[in-house]
Amino acid sequence: MAGDTALHLCDSEKGEKCVVLLHGYLESMLVWEEFIPLIYKSVRVVTVDLPGHGISEVKGAVHTMDYLADVVAAALSSLGIAKAYIVGHSMGGYVALALCERHAEVVEGLVLLHSTPNADSEEKRKNREREIAVVKSGKKELLAATAPSKGFAAENRGRCREYIEDLAEIIHMTEDEGIIALLGGMIERKDQNDMLRQLPAPQLFILGRKDEYITAEVAEAMTTAHPQATVAWMENSGHMSFIEEPHQCASALLKFIGC
Repeated sequence: MAGDTALHLCDSEKGEKCVVLLHGYLESMLVWEEFIPLIYKSVRVVTVDLPGHGISEVKGAVHTMDYLADVVAAALSSLGIAKAYIVGHSMGGYVALALCERHAEVVEGLVLLHSTPNADSEEKRKNREREIAVVKSGKKELLAATAPSKGFAAENRGRCREYIEDLAEIIHMTEDEGIIALLGGMIERKDQNDMLRQLPAPQLFILGRKDEYITAEVAEAMTTAHPQATVAWMENSGHMSFIEEPHQCASALLKFIGC
């Protein structure tokens, strides 16, 4: 349990420095399976199924980023972890930002992995509302058919076909209520740019040149707005560099941590 939420997590338990990997929307901790071996000899690694995804509990109609951050903080406390480097992929980055705002004392460093401090645009909110309607209508398979492949750069989709199929299977296994709750939470989240500029912890942005969700233009604007952050560009990746360019992604992370 993390607070009053049944939370599925894994902990490598060994290492002076700790890295917490927070997965994205329509994912689970399983996405890190082949990335963890690239870093666990250098750092302690904790992964979780964020509530609403994987096999963690669904709690209510909306899972706000604040709620998810509180769950992660409670999990770290239960593990006796006082400080950690928080790595948030996509939606996991939104959770990481909320953790920085609400529990800054546990954040040794922040890594936004294909994520952004920006709130949803009106267009993005409408897209999420449409996704909620799709899931409520019993057509979740439409998300499974389209979302996983879009996360990868076009030229990587062939060689990453098995990963795409695995991501589609994760979506099929995810509870409809969990998807809806997390979409609602992302719609409600606020802009975190000012908070991020004032955050004393070191920051790293890992970005993909060929990301279709956070385009290079949007990413460049983000890096310009946050000169306090270190930036690592994954030149041949879309939104999933920890799968598309895992060694480069792991190298950037470990360099940032100082390992």
